[in-house]
Amino acid sequence: MAATGNGPLAGVRVVELAGIGPGPFAAMLLGDLGADVVRVDRPGGGGLAIDPAYDLTNRNKRSVLVDLKADDGPERVLDLVERADILIEGFRPGVAERLGVGPEPCLARNPKLVYGRMTGWGQDGPLAQRAGHDITYIAVTGTLSMIGKAGEPPTVPANLVGDYAGGSLYLVVGVLAALHHARVEGGSGQVVDAAITDGAAHLATMIHGMMAAGGWQDRRGANLLDGGCPFYGTYETADGQYMAVGALEQQFYDEFVRLLGIKDTAPARKDFDRWGELRAAVAARFKEKTRAEWTAVFEDSDACVAPVLSLREAPAHPHLAARSTFTDHGGITQPAPAPRFSATPGSVTRPPAQPGADTDEVAHDWGVPSIRTGDDRSGDDRSGDVRTGDDRSDDDRGTR
Repeated sequence: MAATGNGPLAGVRVVELAGIGPGPFAAMLLGDLGADVVRVDRPGGGGLAIDPAYDLTNRNKRSVLVDLKADDGPERVLDLVERADILIEGFRPGVAERLGVGPEPCLARNPKLVYGRMTGWGQDGPLAQRAGHDITYIAVTGTLSMIGKAGEPPTVPANLVGDYAGGSLYLVVGVLAALHHARVEGGSGQVVDAAITDGAAHLATMIHGMMAAGGWQDRRGANLLDGGCPFYGTYETADGQYMAVGALEQQFYDEFVRLLGIKDTAPARKDFDRWGELRAAVAARFKEKTRAEWTAVFEDSDACVAPVLSLREAPAHPHLAARSTFTDHGGITQPAPAPRFSATPGSVTRPPAQPGADTDEVAHDWGVPSIRTGDDRSGDDRSGDVRTGDDRSDDDRGTR
């Protein structure tokens, strides 16, 4: 199968230089939307210690093996670049240049190429060469400081806010905008510098505006949307589960306290001095029933209350099931492509790419005979590959 599907990006060719974290997720998203994504993997592997068959960020892709440190490795990648629309790499600044596949040779081979660079700190600045992970990037932007309860350490939001929201999604927006520019009359290719720190900071734009206006305190658990408000947060139920409450607007709040059964006894919601008393009343009431019982109470209302489901529970939720928010492919339940398109829907058409499994197929489909398996003279010589754990000077750990 030459392309991943008939999504809105059908016909767009993407080269992904194998990495970990936000780069692969961004390439997966492009593949979900129909792009033909070819992942350039390294002989000997690398990255996270996960069975490639379960690495869902490599779905809707094909994989070829190229040793970038072999004499002819860079030229093989450039042969792919010549036929591509987008390239994604997540090395530390300067590594792609040292390997011979930086922006200069790539754009010389293909002036219309969009060269997407995914890093944590960006291509320049005092920390550009330092290693990092999601948590360190969102820490310095102020984003992490907002998450958690007052008087407690900040809560780690998995790697969703930095890697994927501040990183992958901004890279995808960037490369698609640059692709549009490259395709207009007089347009050209260019480099997209997507830094997780930039994206994570940008995500908090509204909060910065509220803070400037005096409507947001620069501390955790003291604001409308950070758990400081008693009618915007989570509460434990009788069975040790949780319900989420988001009854911000007056009409939703009125419905909430009515169904909760505290309408006539709860302190006024605008009496900030009694918010602690209101929170205690809400918490005590939720502890009187199980999560399932409260779900039934609020199910057909506009009280903005929902059960907090686990990852395994979520696919069975009636709304998500009705919309096919999750899909089963290759025996793995996984989130379906998003967003949705009326004329060109995306889909999961290929399981996670196995390293090198599609080399000959891609060589044929893209017209790149130089990458054929039969020409690979470096597959058994792993001393020079770019494995993330073995050669820290050329690894891609600076991206996460």
